[in-house]
Amino acid sequence: MKNAPVTFAVLLLLSCQDIDLGPTTSCIPTVPPAHPKSMVYQNILDTFSAKGLPGISILIRDDAGTWWGSSGKADILENIDMNTCTVSKAASITKTFVAALTMMLAEEGFFDLDDPLEKWLPEQVLNKVANIRACTIRQLMNHTTGIPDLIDNDDFYLGVLNDPDRKWKPEELIPYVYGVAPIFQPSENVSYSNTNYLLLAMVINKATGKNHAYLLRERVILPLNLGNTFYYWHDNMQTVAQGYFDLFNNGSILNVTNYNTGSGNGYGGLYSNVFDLQTFIETLVRERALLSEASLGQMLTFTKEESGANRANGLGIFKDFLERPADQFAYGHRGRDLGYTADMFWFPNQDYTLTYLINYGTDANSSLRPVFFEFRTAIVDAIMEN
Repeated sequence: MKNAPVTFAVLLLLSCQDIDLGPTTSCIPTVPPAHPKSMVYQNILDTFSAKGLPGISILIRDDAGTWWGSSGKADILENIDMNTCTVSKAASITKTFVAALTMMLAEEGFFDLDDPLEKWLPEQVLNKVANIRACTIRQLMNHTTGIPDLIDNDDFYLGVLNDPDRKWKPEELIPYVYGVAPIFQPSENVSYSNTNYLLLAMVINKATGKNHAYLLRERVILPLNLGNTFYYWHDNMQTVAQGYFDLFNNGSILNVTNYNTGSGNGYGGLYSNVFDLQTFIETLVRERALLSEASLGQMLTFTKEESGANRANGLGIFKDFLERPADQFAYGHRGRDLGYTADMFWFPNQDYTLTYLINYGTDANSSLRPVFFEFRTAIVDAIMEN
């Protein structure tokens, strides 16, 4: 997801809502192997936890091997530590999982990536969503549709905050972009939009006759033995880290765990831990074992760099860290939500893997948002240092 408009009146609603995703329980982490940078990495985690990020869980695989660690709290009120075994919300990393599923289904002939959306979507949606009749499945996946983002609608956030644990259905979400002007004409530019993956989930549901959530578990989660990965609200959830955000930007963070920003509809809602995220991204792009070479090649065909984002969009996957030296780009995805942040990346030139989960939201502006960006730069700087 991306920065979301939130009004002060809406924020007031959050302070009096109850939390129903939890309670968080402790888990026992495994001890990482000896690593020459363990103190460097742990110091970065502890430094940024002390600066206010509630809890950080991370896994790094570099030239010296694999190291994992954590800092801070998964549940502040109950004083429960954040650990590498802690399951937390991976947010928009969901899109890469759904994109991999989409490629599998295309390989099996359920649809073609260049099918027009009017082949699969209901007439009401086709009549009311800007650009949609001129777009294809491929354009949904690489964000070149120009279709507006539903989370930019204040009424959507009002709906979320008035009914925080609502289990949204696609037909309840898509009206938030009915009649909204397009950002640009299809293929003229690139702009990240959660609506694209809501529509992609709708296409999968229609083309297969099965819910995309069922297929995601059947085709991706179970075959890869991702035993700590769950798709809210479709899977039986186990305990997760509580999620936090500084709603009033006054240095006081509040628990927003229960606020479901449309999770479970293709664009977000995956919960996981750093080990499962490592398994998935490495199987997909390092081992190249999940898709055919032709399908993976299409996934890794990138648009031009998205303006101001330091990334280019493939089919559900980013070429990211483009602000860094040219050889230090990575394949993967970012996750940003109201109370959670995550990254899942593999750096092909170095053969390094980085996955982390933070239980603080960087989807909207707050005093801790720049602290997170400092952390993101510091940890990759440390990984790249020889």
